[in-house]
Amino acid sequence: MKKIDKLVLGSFWGPFILTLGVVIFIFLMRLLMFYIDDFVSKDLDLATFGRLLFYFALLTIPTALPLAVLLSSLMTFGNLGEFFELTALKSAGISLTRAMRPLLIVAVGISAFSFWFNNSVSPWANLKGYSLLYDIKTAKATLSLKEGIFYNDLPGYSIKVDQKVKTAKESTTGDLLKGLVIYKHPTNGMETGNREIILADSGRMYTDKDRTYLVFELFNGNDYQEYSGNSTVSYASNGSPAKGAEFVRNGFKDYRLVISLESFGIKRTDENQFEYHEYMKDLKQLSTLTDSLQKDYKNTSQSVANTAKQYYNYQFKLNSANNLPKQVPVKDGKWVDSVLNKQKIAQPELAQTAYSQAQNILSYATSNVTYLNEKEKNVWKYQLETHHKFTQAISVFVMFLIGAPMGAIIKKGGFGLPVLVSIVFFIFLYVLTLTGDKYAKEGLLWVPIGAWMANLVLFPVGLFLMQRARHDSRLFDKDIYVIAWERLKRKWAARKEQKVAVG
Repeated sequence: MKKIDKLVLGSFWGPFILTLGVVIFIFLMRLLMFYIDDFVSKDLDLATFGRLLFYFALLTIPTALPLAVLLSSLMTFGNLGEFFELTALKSAGISLTRAMRPLLIVAVGISAFSFWFNNSVSPWANLKGYSLLYDIKTAKATLSLKEGIFYNDLPGYSIKVDQKVKTAKESTTGDLLKGLVIYKHPTNGMETGNREIILADSGRMYTDKDRTYLVFELFNGNDYQEYSGNSTVSYASNGSPAKGAEFVRNGFKDYRLVISLESFGIKRTDENQFEYHEYMKDLKQLSTLTDSLQKDYKNTSQSVANTAKQYYNYQFKLNSANNLPKQVPVKDGKWVDSVLNKQKIAQPELAQTAYSQAQNILSYATSNVTYLNEKEKNVWKYQLETHHKFTQAISVFVMFLIGAPMGAIIKKGGFGLPVLVSIVFFIFLYVLTLTGDKYAKEGLLWVPIGAWMANLVLFPVGLFLMQRARHDSRLFDKDIYVIAWERLKRKWAARKEQKVAVG
């Protein structure tokens, strides 16, 4: 490796790693802000939260790589131009394309890594991340009692507290609760009504060390139970217990009620439930599923067309000679709409039958058109994801073609102007990608065109900037445009004087 290659690569890797980390952090903050309501009051442990951030950090890498390459390459050649190192290289007979060659090889390598990452790591991270996020969203919030309101999220219990008295923060026995009412509901589905009611003057609520059980330590109260010799208690039609049921009251000074918190934990669902999504598939699986969906769409379309023939009883019938449909003229040669528009109909039964047939075929066609459209859109989604395995990788190379020559043109390094220019181009790439995806999913654009639209638009821009940079263009110098504007004004003034003189 030559010294010039070491110089360029040494200037590139620092900004690249820093930019990649910053972009991943920004996307993770976006995730947290989007799902903040699902995380609040779920009492997530650090291991679960760390796994979630790790999975989604992996998911942001393919999106962050184009911006990181754009900004780092722009800063690299911007710094070289700002400190006249590019000028020294050119004076030594080294062209700009030769100076860009090591970064060109690096950009191709990052593009190949992006493709491998999209095809192998992203489906796994999508499956793990979104399944864990679903489990967090469906988990119950931590127990939070409010004064004067029944809390019903504990299975089998309804709890009300009249007053909560805060205790010292270092206390391990929880806040002091006054005026507790606890209803115990049957959970086996065989019994009805409230079988047990606990009233207590005061008490405390806390969890054990493993946070698997909730403990209510109650003071000075009574436990009212409905008792029967049988395993179940019968009730009258008005809801009151039938004859033979007995009530038992037990007074206590200190009573502990232990309740399992199993329902508040995060229950992991089967990840196979999420594998149907196109984001969870690699290239081979997407190709197989796309072929299957296309065959299913074709077979469904043919089935719909064959079934629709039964609605045309008055228009076609089979020819007994060759079993082919032949057209049979309708009486008086009138179509259904013209028959229905007549004020006087000679045969109202025929018109009513035709009208009914027309309604049936309209309903059948409407429902099946919607059904087929959804099937076709599903095919487009899988095709679009297949193309994105390649487009996100190619966008890394396209961003290099824009960033490197632009840095050589503007000759500014650091995090000032390069950051602004990079963000503008990245937003442009992002908007074009979203627009192309939207049009492709709606069938307004051919799927390959929608998927590749961003790269097709920005690739010529990169080639144009490369051509300008090779010729030392002053594309972004304000003086050029000021001089051009002054020349245009002088020409306009001279032309007006010429017209006045001729006139």
